[in-house]
Amino acid sequence: MGEVIRLISKSDRERERLIREARELYDRIFPPENVAIDGQRDTSPENLGFGGGDARHEGFSS
Repeated sequence: MGEVIRLISKSDRERERLIREARELYDRIFPPENVAIDGQRDTSPENLGFGGGDARHEGFSS
């Protein structure tokens, strides 16, 4: 007892699968620049381009 079973709809599972596949495809086309030693992508805020200049868009001015 005390276990919680979370039911996930088929459409939610399909959505998660599509998102996962899209991320894998994107990472193959545009390899992440910040990869940790264990092979996991570095998702710390300073490496996601939030709040600072993104090196890929430095020459762009609006």
